[in-house]
Order: sequence, then structure tokens, then C-alpha cells
Amino acid sequence: MQIKILGCSGGIGGKQRTTSMLVDNDILIDAGTGVGDLSMDELLAIDHIFVTHSHLDHIAFIPLLLDTVMGIRAEPITVHANKETLDTLRHHIFNWKVWPDFNAIPNADTPFLRYNEVKLGETIDFNGRKFTPLPANHVVSAVGYHLASGDASLVFTGDTTACDALWVEVNKIQNLKYLIIETAFSNFELKLAKLSKHLCPSMLVDELGKLMLDNIQKPIEIYITHLKPGEGESIMHEIAASNLTHSIQALNQQQLFVL
Repeated sequence: MQIKILGCSGGIGGKQRTTSMLVDNDILIDAGTGVGDLSMDELLAIDHIFVTHSHLDHIAFIPLLLDTVMGIRAEPITVHANKETLDTLRHHIFNWKVWPDFNAIPNADTPFLRYNEVKLGETIDFNGRKFTPLPANHVVSAVGYHLASGDASLVFTGDTTACDALWVEVNKIQNLKYLIIETAFSNFELKLAKLSKHLCPSMLVDELGKLMLDNIQKPIEIYITHLKPGEGESIMHEIAASNLTHSIQALNQQQLFVL
């Protein structure tokens, strides 16, 4: 299983793209503005989109993707998300006012957009490629995802603040290889981080203290995502100054992970 980072910024500007990951050639994890850099052939290959939550920087290109490929490809696209996120998409995006309801096009019996509700701890398996929703704690209902190939695992937290339930599940993953965790704000913006239910470096230190490394077979690599534009360097400097013993780097667009 190969994961390509299409976007990992907390905003836009220049070459920065918001959150999206391409798994092999047919599955997206979130669909932020990074999806817009894919070629037509790459867009046509996408069959599934796993969504962490309903915020615009994570779903912005779902409507445009559907509109672009419908009529060219025959098979529908399935969006996987928790009930609250699916309800938001149904009522506030695909409602004919913001965007056409692709769940009713060309008709309700054979829609181009299909919804699949995911639940915490329930794994969806695509021929050995496993996707399991994980707990998250955000201002809207949200999940992270555990991606597993059998040989190794990657955890993507999505947007979250402190979340004990997340680490209970992460600490069960003995073959964890990569952890992608958000840190959206600097320590100077601690109050804003807490209000918006994101992390800042001091909070990240507390969260990583809940990671039980004794349960993991090999050293893991930790990558920081959702850095706010213009603040990435200072946030990573604050993380480095915290003297964490983990290998921690900023996540980069076009970065590849292999499981």
C-alpha cells in the first residue's frame, strides 16, 4: 500500500494545499485542495473517499471531483464517513443549493455518489488494505484513520485536540510505522488551539506522552500536519525545543509512505 500526500497545510497560498492523501491510485483520505493537482486519469481512478470530518479544508474538492468525472466513468464513487459527517454533506453541500445532489443523479436507485457510514473500530477491507476509524476530538464530529497492509500500519489523526480514547486504540497497534498528527497552532496561540480543538506544541507533547512505545515492535516516525500558513517554521521550532525523543518531522506535499 502506498500513500501519497496531496495536501497537508492548514490553509492555502502559493503551492500550499489542504488535507488530502491518495492511497494507491483509487482511494482518497479527505479531499482538500490537493486533489486539484491530480490529472484527469488520476481523478477517474478514484473509487472511494474516506472523510475525517466535515470542515471545508477536508471536503472542498469532493463536489468538484464528482462533477468532473461523472459522465466519463460509469461506476459510482463512495464516500465513507461517520453519520454526522454524512448528514452534513447531504444537508449542506449536496442539497441542490450549494451543489447538485449526486446521491440522486442520475436517479435514486443508481446514484453516482454513494454514502457509507463508518463506525469506530469497524474495519473496511479492500483486498488486504484495511481502513479503521479512530476516535478524535474536534469541534465537529470527527474520526482519524488507521491504515494497515498487514506488514505495517499508518495512523492519521485528522483534526483533533487532546483525546485519550485515540491513544487507547493507537497503543494496540504493534506494527505501527508512521504517525501523522496535527499541530495547527503555535504555543502563543494556546487559547485559540483549545477553543478550536486543535493542538499546539505544548499540547502535542502531552499527547505523545500517552503513546506507549513498549507496545510497538519498531521505532516509529512521526509527522506533523495541518501547520497554519506562515507559522510552520515557528511551530516546528517549538516542537524541536520541547526535547521530545521521537523522530518528528513536518509532513510535506508529495511525500510517499509505503506499508
